[in-house]
Amino acid sequence: MFKLGRKLPPPSRPDRLLLLLSIIIINATATATVNTKRFREAPQFYNSPTCPPISPEDMCSHQAVHVAMTLDFPYLRGTMAAILSILQHSSCPENTRFHFISSLSSTYLHETITSSFPYLRSQIHSFDTNSVSGLISTSIRSALDSPLNYARNYLANILPPCVRKVVYLDSDLVLVDDIAMLEATPLGTGTVLAAPEYCNANITAYFTPTFWANPSLSLTFSGRNACYFNTGVMVIDLERWREGGYTTKIVEWMELQKRMRIYELGSLPPFLLVFAGNIAAVDHKWNQHGLGGDNFRGLCRDLHPGPVSLLHWSGKGKPWVRLDASRPCPLDALWAPYDLLQTPSAIDF
Repeated sequence: MFKLGRKLPPPSRPDRLLLLLSIIIINATATATVNTKRFREAPQFYNSPTCPPISPEDMCSHQAVHVAMTLDFPYLRGTMAAILSILQHSSCPENTRFHFISSLSSTYLHETITSSFPYLRSQIHSFDTNSVSGLISTSIRSALDSPLNYARNYLANILPPCVRKVVYLDSDLVLVDDIAMLEATPLGTGTVLAAPEYCNANITAYFTPTFWANPSLSLTFSGRNACYFNTGVMVIDLERWREGGYTTKIVEWMELQKRMRIYELGSLPPFLLVFAGNIAAVDHKWNQHGLGGDNFRGLCRDLHPGPVSLLHWSGKGKPWVRLDASRPCPLDALWAPYDLLQTPSAIDF
């Protein structure tokens, strides 16, 4: 078994200052952009008669569907569209609990969401980026290097212990089906997470020649039917995660990556190293991913064959950016109905 070795020393002060400055500049630019936009209030959605009664103040109920999403300025518009789609297609929308994770002072962000969804049952959780900033390696797209992109690694620590199971969702997607069906995915005995698997994808391409040339590292997937899965849609048993110490296991791979480059693509490869081949399968309809194209050009793509319950604009191209540029892809029209941004003609000055 490969020994991951000693922990890395913390990043140097200049490196940390440079990363902090980059985050401040990015968010300041995004803040200025968001502050010039206004969002309309979404309609309220109500439970069907068969939904179990849950107190609106109860954020720990095991009968609720718990959803975790990151919250930041660049993706705020996408997050709001995702929330609307979840509520609109849920049979028990009042029983959905949203857990938003943010790395900065996020009063404005949360107020913006609650002004559009005044009835939303939600909490905001702070993520200390110092825990991960020194572990991030430069990837093929700058958006993948955001510390908040790695918050999914720490969900079991960020969310309160009373939350036993959570659906983690990226902000560049919309649901067109009941999220309760996704949350109800059976995990089986001992399985920590569930996600759609794509065994036709070449998982070896996510790792460098250095990884495969190392006799110990190359055996990492030995005995596992390791398949690619996208970490933007996951059902996670947080109790099992905590018991198994999976955050530590992911962090150890990130520490190794800093010593010898073994992968290229952001936060995904450590998940593959720890979980690939040991997850519960989810129907592909729950992650029609890649609609944002690749990570370089973000070209238009078609849907995968089969039914659709969730549309995911993973990749470089985001529907709100393409719509604003008047250069939308055909499938961006499926995202547009959930966009809560008020157009200038609709704003009452």
